[in-house]
Amino acid sequence: MKKYLFLICILATNFVFSQNSAKNYASQISSENLLKTVEYLSSPELEGRFSGSEGFYKAAEFMAKEFTNLGLNKLKDESYFQKFFVEYNEIHQPIEFKLITDVEKEYELGKDFVFRGFTGEGNIQSEVVFVGYGISIPEYDEYANVDVKDKIVLAFKFNPSWKIENVNFPSDLPREKARVAKNHGAKGLLLVSLPNDKNPQKTIGSVMHGKGEQVNIPQLHIDIPIADEFLFKSGKTLKQLQSEIDSTKSPKSMELQAKAKIQVKTNYQKEKETVNVISILPGKDEKLKDEFVIIGAHLDHVGEQGGKIYFPGANDNASGSAAVLEIARTFAKNNIQTKRSIMFVLFASEESGLEGSEFLSKNLPFPNEKVVAMLNMDCVGYGDSIQLGNGKSAPKLWELSKLIDSENAKLTVKNTWSGGGADASPFHQIGIPSLYFVTTNSYTHLHYMTDKTETLNPKLFEEITRLAFLTTLQIADGKYTRESLVQ
Repeated sequence: MKKYLFLICILATNFVFSQNSAKNYASQISSENLLKTVEYLSSPELEGRFSGSEGFYKAAEFMAKEFTNLGLNKLKDESYFQKFFVEYNEIHQPIEFKLITDVEKEYELGKDFVFRGFTGEGNIQSEVVFVGYGISIPEYDEYANVDVKDKIVLAFKFNPSWKIENVNFPSDLPREKARVAKNHGAKGLLLVSLPNDKNPQKTIGSVMHGKGEQVNIPQLHIDIPIADEFLFKSGKTLKQLQSEIDSTKSPKSMELQAKAKIQVKTNYQKEKETVNVISILPGKDEKLKDEFVIIGAHLDHVGEQGGKIYFPGANDNASGSAAVLEIARTFAKNNIQTKRSIMFVLFASEESGLEGSEFLSKNLPFPNEKVVAMLNMDCVGYGDSIQLGNGKSAPKLWELSKLIDSENAKLTVKNTWSGGGADASPFHQIGIPSLYFVTTNSYTHLHYMTDKTETLNPKLFEEITRLAFLTTLQIADGKYTRESLVQ
C-alpha cells in the first residue's frame, strides 16, 4: 500500500513538473521577439511580400535562415523550400487616373483608388458607362441597353443580395467582371463598393481575382466618393442607384457625362515559381515519431503598386508567420523532446486563393493519415480576444486548446465554426482535424496600408502564440488522438 501511494505521489509530481515545464517554456515567448519579426516582414524592403516577388523571396530566405539557425530539419533535397508555380503580376509606372468633365481632376493612388492585383495594362481616355453590378446573363443583362465599346465601365464590386428567377449570378470576383466588360468591348473597369452596406468597404489591396488568365484591361477599385464625382452630371448618387436597382431588380445602366483617363503598365506571367517554407522537428518516440502535427501560417501578402505604395500586412499575416517562427524557436532552443514530429510551414499564395496550403496538402511527404492535426495561424496580432475556428468540425481538438487556455490566459471566446477556414481548409477537406487560431475584431486594417506593426496588440499577440505553442506541445506529446471530422 505504501509503495502504491508512493508511486501515485511520484506520478503526480511528474505531472505537475511537466505542466510547470510547459508553462515555463511558453513564458519564454515574448511580444518583443514577435514584434521584431513582424517589423522586418512588414518593412518597405519586402514590398508587401506578394508571392513570387523579390520581396516575398527575401521573407522566405529570412525564415529559412532562422530555421537553419535553430537546427531544424529540411523537408527534402537539402532545402527548406517546396517549390510550385503560380500566376504573377507586377504593376508599374506610369500610373494615372483622372476624371475629365469640364475640368480635369487627378486622383491619388492608395487614397482614391488602387489597382486590382491582376489588373491588365493600358493607356486610355474614354467615356464612362455605369453598368450596375456588371452582370450579363440572359435572365439579367445590365449591358443590354448601353454601348460600352472602347469605353470604361463603372460597376459594383460585389453581386446583389437578391436573385432573379432563382438563378445564381456568376462569380463577383474581379476576373469575371473584367471578362464580361471586355467581351462587350470595354477598355477599362472601375469597381466600387456597395454604398448601402452597413460598413462600405474602402479601397483595398487584393490579389484575390478568381481562376483563369489575366484579362488585359486596367482594373481599378475606386472609392465611393470618387464614383459619385463621375455620376455627378447624371443627377444620381451611387446610393440612389443601388437602391433603385435593388428595389426593382432591374438594370439602371447609363452613359455618364464624364470621361476617365487611365494609364498603367504591368508585367504579367501566367506561371512563376514561388515556395512554401517548411522545416521539421523529428519526434523521438519509436511508435509515434512517424506521426505529425502541422503548424502553419501564410507568409505572403498583396504586394506593392508602381513603387509608390505597398501593403505592409503586419497583422495579415506577418503576425502568424512570426508566431510560427517563435513557436519553432521555443521548441528548438529548449531541446524539447516530443513523441510526434512537428512540421512548421510558412505558406505562399494564400492571398490569391490558398494555393500554397492546397499544394502542400496534395504533396505531403508522408500519407495524410499520418497527420494528427493541422493548426493554422492567421491575423493573430490585432484585436481583443482569441477565437479558435473549425471547432464544430474537430470538437475534441477545439476542447483541448480551450482547456489549455482556461488554465492560462482565459482569453478564448466560445464562438467557432466548421469547414476549416483559410489555410486550414485544404487540410480539412482531406480529413485532417484542423484548428484556426485568430484574434477577434482582427480586421480593422485588413489589406489597408495602415496594417503596420504599431497597430498590433502585443499582449494578445503573445498570449495567442503561447496558446498555440502549448496546444502543439500537447498534440506532439501524444495527448490527442486524431478524430473523425464532424460533418
